Amino acid sequence: MSSLSDTKIKELKIKANDIRQSIIEMLVEAKSGHTAGSLGMADIFTLFYFHILKHNPKDPFWEERDRLILSNGHICPVLYSTMAHSGYFPVEELKTLRKLGSRLQGHPHREYLKFVENSSGPLGEGLSQAVGMALADRMDQKVGHRYIYCFMSDGEHDEGNTWEAIMLAGKNKLNNLIAIVDRNNIQIDGNTEKVMPLEPLQDKWRAYNWEVIETGGHDFQDLNEAVEKAQKVVDKPIVIIAHTVPGKGVSFMEYDYKWHGMPPNKEQGEKALKELKDRRPI
Repeated sequence: MSSLSDTKIKELKIKANDIRQSIIEMLVEAKSGHTAGSLGMADIFTLFYFHILKHNPKDPFWEERDRLILSNGHICPVLYSTMAHSGYFPVEELKTLRKLGSRLQGHPHREYLKFVENSSGPLGEGLSQAVGMALADRMDQKVGHRYIYCFMSDGEHDEGNTWEAIMLAGKNKLNNLIAIVDRNNIQIDGNTEKVMPLEPLQDKWRAYNWEVIETGGHDFQDLNEAVEKAQKVVDKPIVIIAHTVPGKGVSFMEYDYKWHGMPPNKEQGEKALKELKDRRPI
C-alpha cells in the first residue's frame, strides 16, 4: 500500500463528494433508507475502494482479493454508491435502491448482488463472519496474502454477538483481521452514550487482546497511516476506531441522530445536493 500524494488526496476528495451526491440521489428516489451513517462513512469507503483494497471490479470473484465485510448493513447506500463509482455496476442502477426486483436491497444480500462479500442486516453479525473468514484464511495458509476488513458501527456494540467475536479473534491472534469502527456516537434512538454507554471503548477492545488505533474518519492521510500501522501488527487482530461525523457534508444533517434512518425528501435532497456540489473540490 502506497502513501498518499497531494494529487491523490484531491482525487479522493472529489470521488468522496461524488459518492455522497449519489447517496442523496438514491435515498430521495427510494424514499427510504439510512442517511447519516452512509454520508459519514463515505471518506473511509472511498479510501478503501480507490486506494487500499486489493480488488478488481472487472473480476469481482478474484480469489486473491481482500475481503470487505459490512456489518452495519443499513449503511449500504455508501457501499453501493462506492462500488458503482469504482466500476462494479452502472451508476444509473443506484436509483433502483429498495425497489421491487432490484439487486440493491435495503440491506446487502448476496442472493441478489453476488459480489458483495456478505449478507448483512441484523447488527452484530458482521464481525463473526469476518472472524470466520480470517480463521479460514489461516487454515488455507493465505495469511500475509490478503486482509479481512470488517466495517462496523459503534451502536452494534450493544449486541452480545459482537463481543463474542471480539473474544474469539483475540484468543486466536488473527492479525489478518482489521476492524474499522464507525464511531459517530449516534444510533437510531439517540446518542450512544445515553442509550448504552460504550466508553472506555478502547480499553474494552484492548482487554480482549486487540491492537487499538484511534483516528479521525475524514482525513485521508490520517486514515491511510492508521491502516498502514494496522498492517504492521503481527501478533493480534487490529481495530481502528474512526471518529466520524454522521451526515458529513450536509450541514443540516451533521450530528443529528434523527437522520440515522431517515431519507431526505425531494426538497431536502435538492438542498443537500447543492451543498455538496458547492463543496466539491475544483
